[in-house]
Amino acid sequence: MTKPKQSKGLMSRRQIMRVAGATGLAAAAGPFFHVRPAQAAKELNILHWSHFVPRYDKWFNTNYAVEWGKKNDTKVTVDNINIALLNSRAAAEVSAQKGHDLILLNWPPPSFEDQVVDMADVYKEVEKKWGKPIDLAVKSTYNPKTKKYFAFSDSFVPDPVNYRTDLWGDIGMKPNTYDDVRIGGKKIKDKTGIPVGIGLSAEIDTGMAMRAIMYSFGASEQDPAGNLIINSKETLEALKYVKALFQEAMTPEVLAWDASSNNRQMLAGRSSLVLNAISVTRTGENDKLPIHSKIGLAKSAKGPVRQIGLEHVMNCYVVWKFSPNIDGAKKFLIDYMDNFKKAFEESEFYNFPCFSQTVPDLKRQIANDPKADPPDKYKVLEDVLDWATNVGYPGYSNAAIDETFNTWVLNTMFAEAAVGAETPESALNRAEAKMKRIWAKWKERGML
Repeated sequence: MTKPKQSKGLMSRRQIMRVAGATGLAAAAGPFFHVRPAQAAKELNILHWSHFVPRYDKWFNTNYAVEWGKKNDTKVTVDNINIALLNSRAAAEVSAQKGHDLILLNWPPPSFEDQVVDMADVYKEVEKKWGKPIDLAVKSTYNPKTKKYFAFSDSFVPDPVNYRTDLWGDIGMKPNTYDDVRIGGKKIKDKTGIPVGIGLSAEIDTGMAMRAIMYSFGASEQDPAGNLIINSKETLEALKYVKALFQEAMTPEVLAWDASSNNRQMLAGRSSLVLNAISVTRTGENDKLPIHSKIGLAKSAKGPVRQIGLEHVMNCYVVWKFSPNIDGAKKFLIDYMDNFKKAFEESEFYNFPCFSQTVPDLKRQIANDPKADPPDKYKVLEDVLDWATNVGYPGYSNAAIDETFNTWVLNTMFAEAAVGAETPESALNRAEAKMKRIWAKWKERGML
């Protein structure tokens, strides 16, 4: 690995005095005494998305990053931006061939593979101390075609069902299956006017929710080898289900939602059920909203074929090939994993570990959380790896999957079918035609 050039910077007052003193000695000693100026401090620039649990950003930015910088003679700068701006920001840095040394993305970024350094050595170093990463991390950051780790995943975010225990209790049901969600959701809407809140728009939560439903119905974008298989009777059944769910238990507002709309609607008491991370319940607890005690958590709903859901966020760190401090960025990540238990706690259980040994008491912590009402609310997440999977299941999160997700192909397919703009069959055919072009492009580039 080529060692990056040291960045130029200003010397501290102590360094200036040290050099000045040495220069005086050199003058006294004569012309054969050579003085080397003090070396400038290194810099490490990090870009994070603004965490849904603000406590985490405060700890990471002002505590961990600062202390790491002191120990490693490095000026660490952390910038935070809205999660919705990450994709365009990353693309802009690639275009300019200039930007941050280390970027935390909230999705697997295989389409950037030719712009990032291989993170195999980071995985190897972390594995020495903390054991093997979970399969979810490997499936989200490794390309079996090129045999390259295009990112490093420290953590993922579970995506349980958030539901109103009072409303569902009133009808004597729980949202254990997708049939329950549709039937129970309709009963609650008919009785109270409060709808199911699952997005059908061009945003990340919709993309996750539609895939969770699709996978549960036995459908997938691709097979394990990466071949396109979207056009199937299973996908068609998933489309028909979402159409029925929308017409019977939802309202048109979901067609214009952004990534935080489901949070706001649930906390405002205007949704009976949403598919989201625990940011919903944590916000309710931290803001002391009375409704938080009425919001329960359940595992991903079961479909006709299997019980499976998505990770809500897949945290993926990348280091650009054009980064001025590649070595520093990698060392930062390796050291960070030694502190991941603290990261898990500061994220209030939002960031689940990709290296399980880093949080050995995870089950104990989530089984009895003093902030939760009831205290065991988060216990449902203890077996999350049994029902959470990656985007691109049952294959890897490859570049074609990435482009399909970021251009909202499946979001559009489900929305068109739900509102009746297209029949389920025609919506599926339109989506398949788009995806065929995407798959062909990435196969031609040798990435698939």
